[in-house]
Amino acid sequence: MVEIYDNRVEISNPGEPLVPIERFIDGCQSRNERLAMLMRRFGICEEKSSGIDRVVHAAEVLQLPAPDFRNGYHSTVVTIFGPMDFDEMGREDRIRACYQHCALKYVMSQQMTNQSLRARFNLAESKNAIVSQIIASAIESGLVKPDEKAGASRRYARYLPFWA
Repeated sequence: MVEIYDNRVEISNPGEPLVPIERFIDGCQSRNERLAMLMRRFGICEEKSSGIDRVVHAAEVLQLPAPDFRNGYHSTVVTIFGPMDFDEMGREDRIRACYQHCALKYVMSQQMTNQSLRARFNLAESKNAIVSQIIASAIESGLVKPDEKAGASRRYARYLPFWA
């Protein structure tokens, strides 16, 4: 079911997800692999499971709040938000955007940095401290972790999704 509101679009799909919602960006699993294989052969769908990645990437390019994926009652619900200024976003919106940015960077063989997250939010360099607070909150929430290979330098810090 697709519901369109003034400030968002909500898409509900029956059935609970087979992949944890935190892993939608990097994971995929078909409910009916035989049907999925047939649809791939007909060119109706693709095999690499890039739909969620494209939605998250589009939200970043258009400077929209990060999509919200959640389990409903025997359903999966996705909310895609309309334009919203950074100052209007709540703490959870910012943390969700940080995590999705980090996961998207990871699947693209890149890593999130303070600079890349500032660019995602379209914030000036003077907002470094705010972005650092968002990253710290995402780490505290267990969604993002520092990349130990980058060393202890805060200046060159890089981050990975919790599952990497």
